Amino acid sequence: MPHANAPLTAAGRARLVSLVVDEDYSLRRAAKECGVSPTTAYRWVKRHREGANLEDRSSRPNNCPHQLTEEQEQRIVAIRQERRWGMFRIAREVGVATSTVERVLKRRGMPTRL
Repeated sequence: MPHANAPLTAAGRARLVSLVVDEDYSLRRAAKECGVSPTTAYRWVKRHREGANLEDRSSRPNNCPHQLTEEQEQRIVAIRQERRWGMFRIAREVGVATSTVERVLKRRGMPTRL
């Protein structure tokens, strides 16, 4: 299923690629006929020539640069268990937002308030 804002379905992309590769249309002409920009047409033809699939790719990010490490999570839990500090103080100690500490504690089934 294509993304909601995708200008072409997989079949439309295949048609665009076919116009350029098989029928020798210029990128600009094929793009106009398919109702997309020449930049989009170039991207799909390039992807086809590289042997990639013409289906939609996931829009999910590959990683989350701000995600806590397991060590940080364990440190938050350890501080809470050993020192019985509140979320604000733990957040300052670990160097993360108070809301992050709250999420970790909830995920681990620990009370967020003392």
